[in-house]
This record gives sequence, C-alpha cells and structure tokens, in this order.
Amino acid sequence: MNRLLRAALALGAALLLTVQPTLAASAAPAWPQASSDLKADPAIRFGVLPNGMRYAIRKQSIPPGQASLRLRIDAGAMMETDAQQGLAHFLEHMAFNGSKNVKEGEMTKMLERLGLAFGPDTNASTGFGETIYMLELPRTDAETVDTSLMLMRESASNLLIEQAAVDRERGVVLSEERARDTPGYRILKERFAFLLKGQLLPQRLPIGKVEVLRNAPAAQVADFYHRYYRPERAVFVAVGDFDVDAMEAKIRARFSDWKGVGPAGADPVQGKVAPRGPEAKLVVEPGAPLSLQIAWVAKPDLTPDSVAKRKRDLVEALALAVLNRRYSRLARGANPPFIGASAYTYQQEDEADLAVIGVGAEPTRWAEALAAAEQEHRRAITYGIRQDELDREVTEMRTLLRTAVAGANTRRQAELANEIVASLADHQVVTAPADDLALFEETVRGLTAEQASAALKAAYQGGGGPLVFMASPRPVDGGDAALMRAFQASQKTPVEPPSEAGAVAWPYQSFGPPGQVAERREATDLGVTFVRFANGVRLTVKPTTFRDDEVLIRVNVGDGLLDLSPTRQSPAWAGSAYIEGGLKKIETDDMERVLADKVIGARFGIGDDAFVFSGSTRPEDLTTEMQVLAAYVSEPGFREEAFLRLKTASKTAHDQFESTGSGVLNRDLSGLLRSGDRRWTFPSREEIEAARLSDLTEQVAPHIADGRIEVVIVGDVTVDDALAATAGTFGALPTRPDPAPIPETAKAVSFPKGGPLVLRTHKGRTDQSIGYIAWPTTDYFAEPQRARETAVMSEVLSLRLLDELREAQGATYSPSVGVNHSLVWPRWGYVAASVEVPPEKLGGFFADVARIVADLKAKEPTADEMQRAKSPRIERLQKARLTNQYWLGELSGAQFDPRRLDVIRQAVPGVQKVTAADVRRAAQTWLKDETAFRLVVKPEAAK
Repeated sequence: MNRLLRAALALGAALLLTVQPTLAASAAPAWPQASSDLKADPAIRFGVLPNGMRYAIRKQSIPPGQASLRLRIDAGAMMETDAQQGLAHFLEHMAFNGSKNVKEGEMTKMLERLGLAFGPDTNASTGFGETIYMLELPRTDAETVDTSLMLMRESASNLLIEQAAVDRERGVVLSEERARDTPGYRILKERFAFLLKGQLLPQRLPIGKVEVLRNAPAAQVADFYHRYYRPERAVFVAVGDFDVDAMEAKIRARFSDWKGVGPAGADPVQGKVAPRGPEAKLVVEPGAPLSLQIAWVAKPDLTPDSVAKRKRDLVEALALAVLNRRYSRLARGANPPFIGASAYTYQQEDEADLAVIGVGAEPTRWAEALAAAEQEHRRAITYGIRQDELDREVTEMRTLLRTAVAGANTRRQAELANEIVASLADHQVVTAPADDLALFEETVRGLTAEQASAALKAAYQGGGGPLVFMASPRPVDGGDAALMRAFQASQKTPVEPPSEAGAVAWPYQSFGPPGQVAERREATDLGVTFVRFANGVRLTVKPTTFRDDEVLIRVNVGDGLLDLSPTRQSPAWAGSAYIEGGLKKIETDDMERVLADKVIGARFGIGDDAFVFSGSTRPEDLTTEMQVLAAYVSEPGFREEAFLRLKTASKTAHDQFESTGSGVLNRDLSGLLRSGDRRWTFPSREEIEAARLSDLTEQVAPHIADGRIEVVIVGDVTVDDALAATAGTFGALPTRPDPAPIPETAKAVSFPKGGPLVLRTHKGRTDQSIGYIAWPTTDYFAEPQRARETAVMSEVLSLRLLDELREAQGATYSPSVGVNHSLVWPRWGYVAASVEVPPEKLGGFFADVARIVADLKAKEPTADEMQRAKSPRIERLQKARLTNQYWLGELSGAQFDPRRLDVIRQAVPGVQKVTAADVRRAAQTWLKDETAFRLVVKPEAAK
C-alpha cells in the first residue's frame, strides 16, 4: 500500500538507471512478511530454494496467454569498489553478450524469434543497490517459457565476460553515459552530495566513472559478478497466464543447482547521517530550470514493515496532502510566488530519511518563492490543518484505494511483477488492495485534524537541517550565503492562520434535455457501436473486459491542426492552460474540491485532425466525467492566471532544450520534417515572451465552439450507460453545423527536399552529437499494404543498425528507426534512422546507413531476419489490442473516416502477409539517397 501512496504523493527521490533500489542484508533470505504482522497477498506464492534464491509466483490471466518475468539481484553501484565504479551497470550490459550456452550476440536474436522486441520486452536496469532483468512474454507456451528461464539462468550464473566482448561493449556504455549527462543529472549529483554529505551513495552513481568504463579489465567485471550474483541475493518473479505449480517446478529445476563462485561480496558500509545545522548550497547549471529544496535529514527508520508503521505513514501522507493542496492554491493564484511547490518525505537507499519542500520558480524570483514556500510550511506547522481539509484528503485517498480494489483482478502482469520487485526495494510486505483499504479505514476512523497536524510537525522535526539547496541557471550574487540569508529572513516573518475555504457546488449537472438518437449501427466483428445524435454529435462505444473499473473517454472536436494556419505559430505548446484555466462557473481548485469523491480526469491537446479532450474514470463516475468534458467544450474558463503560469514555466524552455543534443532534436524535428510549417514548430524565445492568452483563444475557441464532435468511450462500460451519459451532456448541446470541406491548402504538408546536411547545435558536452536521416514515403491510405510492407522494412533496418552499431562496433547505446504513414495528411510519411555518437563518428553513421540500405535494396532479407522483424511487431500489435488505450486511439476518427476500421482489421494480417521480396521492394521504392533529409546536432564548439 505504501507504494500506492508514494506514487500519488512523493515527488522527490529521483534515481538513476532504475526504479526504487534497495540494500538488503546478505544473511539467510526471508520475505518481509516473516517478520511482520501484515498479511501478504494470498494470490502470490512465495518460496525459497535450498540455495537461498527466493521466488514469487502469481497466476494472472489478463491479458490471456502472456507473462512477465523478473530476476532481481540484490547488488548495484553501492557494492562496487573504487576501481569498479560503473561496472555493476556494465555487467548488466554483458548479460546480453555471451554465456556458457548462448554465444555472443545470440540472446537478443533468440528472444526476437519468440516475438520479444529488444527494449520494450527485453530490458534491464541498474540502481544503487539492485539490478533487475525483465522479460515480457507474448506467449506462455513451453518453448517461450523454457527459453526465457534458460536465458535468465544464463545471466544469473553463466556469463563468460570475455575481454574482447567487454572491449566491444565499452562504446555502448559510454554512449549511455553521454546521453544521461544532462543538467538535471548533474544537479542530482550535487544534491545527493549535499544532502547525504559524507555518505557512500553520492560516490556510487550507477553510471560510474568514465575512466573506469574506458579502462577496467574484464577481470574486474567478473570479480563483481562472482561476488554479488549469487542465489542468496536473487529473487525470481513470475506473473502470468500459467499453472503456478508447473511454473514453480520449472523455476526449481532451472535454479536449484545454482551455487555462488568464490567468496561472497560484503554489504557496503554506507556511512552514518551526520549531525547538521542550517546549511545552504547554490549550484549554477546553465540550461536547467530553477529548483529549490528545503530538507531535513534523519537516520533511516529500518524497523520492519508493520500495521503500526503503515498507519503512521498514512496519517503523515494525509497531512502532507493538505499542505500540498495549499501550495497548489498559491501556484494557481494571481501573480503566484512560484511555478509549483510540494512537500514530501522518503527514505533514500537505507541511508537517510528525508523530509523535503520542493519549489520551482522563475530565476529572478527565487527569494520570493523560497519565502512563500517556507512560510506556508511554517503556517501549517504553527497552526495545524483544519478538519475540513483533512476530510477532503481522506475522501480522495479512499476513492483511490477503492478504485484499486475494484480493478485488482485485472491488473496487468507487468504491473504486478513490478510491484513485487519494488516491495523488496522498500522492505515491504506485498499486500492485497482489499487489505490496504481495510487498514486505511481503520486508520482514518475518528482521525482528527490535531493528530494529522502532529504527524506533519513530526515529519519535519528530529532531523539535521534545514538544508537549503538551489540549482539556478544563472549565478546569484552572494552565492550560498545569499541563499541562507534569504531563508533566515523568511523565518523571521510572522505567519497568520490560514483562511477557510467557502462552500462550493458542482454547477454543470445539466446541459438541457437529453439528446435523441438519430442513428445507431454496429460493427459486430470489432464489438463496436456507432451512434449519431440529432444534434450531430457522434458516439463510438466499445465495451471491454481488459480492466475492471476503467473507462477511457476521448472527445474529438473540430479538425485540430487542419483548422490552424500553416503560417501562424500553433498554440499547442500552451495547451495545458486550457484545462488549468478551469470553467466559466468554477475554478480548477474548487472543481477538484467539490469532486473529491469522484475519479475524473481532463486533458486537452491539439491533434492532426481534432482538438482532443480526454479523461479516464470508473463506471460509477462516468456521468460526472462526461459533465466535466462537456463543460470544458462548452464553457471553458480561459483564465489569465493559468496561461501566465505556463508562460513563466516556458521561459527557460529553450535553455533546457539547448543543453543537450536530444533536446534540440525534440524541439526542432517536427517542424523540420514539415518544411517549417508553423503548426508543428516550437515558438522562439521572443514568441514565448510576447505570447498572450488570446493566441490560444483566437486559434482554438471558435473551432471548439462550432466544430463537429465525436465521442469515443472504451472500457468497463455498457453501451446503454455510455449512450445515456453522452445524451445528457454532448447530446444535449446545441446542434453543430455540418462541417465545411477542408481546403486543400490546409491539408498540404511538404516533406523537406533532400540536399545539404542540416546543422543544429547544442550547448552540452562536446562529445555529444546526433545523426538523423529520413526518407519521404507517402500517407497510409495511398497504399495500405505498401505502408505495412514499409513498416516491416523499417524493422529489418532497425535490426541491422542494432547489429552493426551496437553489437559489432559498440558505437552507441540505442540506434533507432521509426516509421510514420499519416492517416490525415495526403502524401506525407517517412522512414527515419538516428543515432547518438561522438561528433567524429557521425560520418561513419551515415556511411553505415548507406551501406545497409544498399544491401537491403540489392538483396532480400534472410528468413531469420524476417522472423525477427515480423514476430515482435505482430506480438506488439496483438498485445496492444488487449488494452483500452489501443482501441481509444484506433477508433478515434472512425465515425468520419470509416477506412480507419480497416486499419484495425488488417493490422496483423497485413504484417503477416509481408514477404522478403516486399521488404526489398519497399527499400528500393523509398530509401533513395537523393530524397533523404539529413540532420546533425553537434556541440557548438564543433560547429
């Protein structure tokens, strides 16, 4: 349960290359429930092999025929010696590079033949105290399960770690180090060093040290492997559609004879939390947004997970939620002192317990932001919280937990496997959602504001501090001392009791008489119902059983980017101000308060062919969710404060983008691939500075006011319930006029012509650069089967680039290939390949691509390549079809363009039909040197 609360409330504790890590003792292993009064989830079978390896198995048949496997090793960067810094992560890479029974380069290929794609289905992560190997099985037949278990065992105990393979992998690991060295990462290092002064963690970041990665011999990697990859440090997790007894037998057969080699590695000496008084630290990092933390650091509470401990955590979480609600209200007000602020507590790697106030602000207003955050925190500590505030948070958390109970039986296998693994990181018992809810109700029964106030006060007392840390994109006169003076000055400012909130009511319960159905039809093969109301609103409904208590809604209004001018900067960058602006009759804060017992959501975006309003809810709140979305369509608030807050946050966007090559690519690529069409460009600094709310309202509001409406509802819902909820909201709106034909000029989008290399620069490391090449194709509907053939061709191109640049050359961490065939823009599509390498290797990338492309055009791919390309693609499609998100997206637009239904029907059969000859022909058709668009992003120094 604590993981659920942390997901909702904690905003700190950013980690590297991993999910939440842990440090467990190397003594005889036991599951946390062995020393707890909490009951473990009875749906999970927990066990321990005689050699000490633990396992957890759970049957979960949704989605059917799939499984998630995890192998967690209780060892990470904290276990490294000074000479091994980065080798725990390096070793994770070596798990894919040769073992006693699988030769180098074959492990990934074996999995691809079974339908597992490298990355999405085959992955690993390394943290401070753990390494996790992950496989997502598309099937649970004997071959797939047995092969996967064999490969997990190979990684656990049979790696060869040969010097030649280590040398080939260095470039890949160094590429990952380059890609991860961003302003945010550098700030994280400084923050760890400041908050955890004198402790081990700041000296053991998982990516390690460059000199070690470049020079460490294979023997050093092998030494770490044998000392820490041992059965007593391992946990195997299997969740899926299989027989639990059979899976347990397979695990026992595969892992019982595993024995450690040589002496076992020791647990690290982490260092103690030192007594600290008030301190301040300023870090100047160009390209980063300004961020502040005020922290108190205490010795970690390492007592076992228990009922009493969880109750204390619950009360503290509720009190923190009240304070965060106050911060949110300040940030949403007129002339807010900060962009955002939050209060949270967490435990960092068994090293320390931290209580933090985090703040984001304009660089020129840092002192004002610091003072406002400190004083609001002190107001809550001094005067406590009110009962009405506490009751609201109790209601919201109860709703969250009840929703978890309702959806418990249809949680995805990966979600359940990750929960089990994460429980080890937190030393927590895996409990059932129903038991979590029962414990919550027991905790809040009779809970008073005074008790919650005491918990909030206790969370921020007893530790060393306050420690004030600020990362700024520009220098601050006076440095650390100025930061401390500003904090101490704020502490001397008296605070008054908080003002009480007034009563509010939800004002959008009626939109007029319910709409009448003018037409209803079915697509029985897809399980979809189409409805047209008398006012022109269209409704598409697909009931599913994929996830209990989950209903997804998408409302398409107007024609999106097709409605906008290609010569005027799109307001899409400011789209979040639409929702944050609230509604005409109620502000966002009041809306959240009055609907606290509901599960609702509201998002806005500008799609190619629609202005999109979306949300997720549960069946019992569907009517309210539809009221919220209909109100945003019919009566948006468009409040100035929301726009100015977003504008303020965006002022440093260009600095952040320009701090890395990937940032520049993300900022510029969409516009470049459309020849500068302003519907896809990101605004310049000057345009952001000059932006006004009217830029959003003038371009968006008229099209939403009279544009066509298509509502898509997918999930745990009946057609009748969806119809009724839509009839009372969108169906009750005034009649929408028939949409005018879209001018051909609005549909025109041009791919850039091939020619000279396009250059962009960044201000980051001098060894970071990106090479990008794209070939124009055409839209999807021009030749649907040809589009599918081109997609498979892109998969083959991806395999070859991965084999060449990562496996053979060891040049890069993740070469990528993408394909896009538009469903909206005539004659527009592309295939693209990109890579991150040092600047001196860019020429080699383009030469390698040219050679691979020439070979693809000259010869058909092998049967093995075709299997490795098609199988993962087909499995991804099959898996996607078992999610509500897939159907929500694929059914969008189908009421106005029925061809989209055939896209769904032919997605898998079309890929199955693709032959090697088709792939060669696609390469010959599209991968022409003279049409290729080439882009490089280099450091400014290498311009």
